Amino acid sequence: MTQITKVKTGSKFEERGSYSRIVAVDNWIFVSNTAGRDPRSNVIPDDVTEQTLQVFANIEMALAAVGATLSDVVFSRVYIQDPKDVASVMEIIGAKFRGINPATTVTCPPLGSTVYKVELEATAWRGAGKAEVEEITVGS
Repeated sequence: MTQITKVKTGSKFEERGSYSRIVAVDNWIFVSNTAGRDPRSNVIPDDVTEQTLQVFANIEMALAAVGATLSDVVFSRVYIQDPKDVASVMEIIGAKFRGINPATTVTCPPLGSTVYKVELEATAWRGAGKAEVEEITVGS
């Protein structure tokens, strides 16, 4: 039988929008678009670097609730409000995903509010971080 686990953080946005931070279906884990708001203080930093680090802290906390880590991420979608922030955000993305190397989409659309400078959503497979990985380079 399929096991579905839904993780909430207590965010007013989750309640208002009727969504979960994570929905895990057996080993598949779907992480909702996550901003850099600290769930305890409800503060969102002005600095794009601090926001990006908080985004990862929020995602790592939610993944841990279902027995997963960043190493289990197989796909990410990065939304950056201002194209001038791409280099700063991608430096952190690169550091956090170094050695994990998920498939990734990066785009610069308008976000839900100008206070948000970066958001990230992810798809993970519980156990991917412990799987044997073959890396292939094509087209050089």
